[in-house]
Amino acid sequence: MLKYLSDTHPAAEKFQILMLQKASFAKRASITISLSETVIRLARRAISRANPGLSEEEVNLIFVANNYGSDLAKRLSNYLKQRRLTSSFGQERK
Repeated sequence: MLKYLSDTHPAAEKFQILMLQKASFAKRASITISLSETVIRLARRAISRANPGLSEEEVNLIFVANNYGSDLAKRLSNYLKQRRLTSSFGQERK
């Protein structure tokens, strides 16, 4: 079995764990949500930098494909195209 690797000093890590254990549920949830948002933002930025010129929608579809599978990304893409068509049709009739 691989040994646990960390760049955090053991005393600091123990303190961080203690503080998380003492934190309220709301605080722990807030930290979790913040970390998730950061990871998602960084992943989208990496996709965008690796594929210059892609639209925001294209970047988001690659993100979905990478994290949730290409089948879902294709279904989402089809849904967005259909929604644009429906929306465009509604605008023309006004």
